[in-house]
Amino acid sequence: MSSTRFNVSWPARPRLVGGALALLTALYPFLVYFGLAHVAPRTIGLALIALLALRLALGWRATPPGGRAAALGVVGALALLMTIDGLAATMAYPVLVNAAFAALFAASLLKGPTAIERIARLVEPTLDRPGIAYTRRVTQVWLGFFVVNGAVSWATAVYGTLEQWTLYNGLIAYLLIGALFGGEYLVRRRVRHEAA
Repeated sequence: MSSTRFNVSWPARPRLVGGALALLTALYPFLVYFGLAHVAPRTIGLALIALLALRLALGWRATPPGGRAAALGVVGALALLMTIDGLAATMAYPVLVNAAFAALFAASLLKGPTAIERIARLVEPTLDRPGIAYTRRVTQVWLGFFVVNGAVSWATAVYGTLEQWTLYNGLIAYLLIGALFGGEYLVRRRVRHEAA
């Protein structure tokens, strides 16, 4: 009888685990929509807190200090809301995420370098002055997006139905993010072409 050897360490596949956790987080509005028919809102909220805490723990070293603080803020706010109203806490997650990103981007505009400049320097370390000005403008655009997106998300949670909240936060918001990414890419190509 042969024995099978298992050489598995936790996490066996960090990227796979991280990807699965990210997918679960992205699908969260749909999990809430279908989950509320079967479990209490508080259970869903506690599962979300555990999921976010696991994501944060696995990505702690790769996350910049500002990102860690923002993530801890979201988890803390969710935990606090959970003690007050389980349903409100489950639906507040998209609002809190937008608020955290808005805070990060706003802080980067005040202190510098901006959030988008940091990302751009990963690809282009020697960013020139026009490039820095451009990344500042893009950071401002994303800040505005997070504020508006968070406000709409809040409105769907407070005034909308569960279906409207799920549709906006689970689909429309992601389409808007994709449109903004795509639009910025086209503008950046045009700006570079004109500068060349």
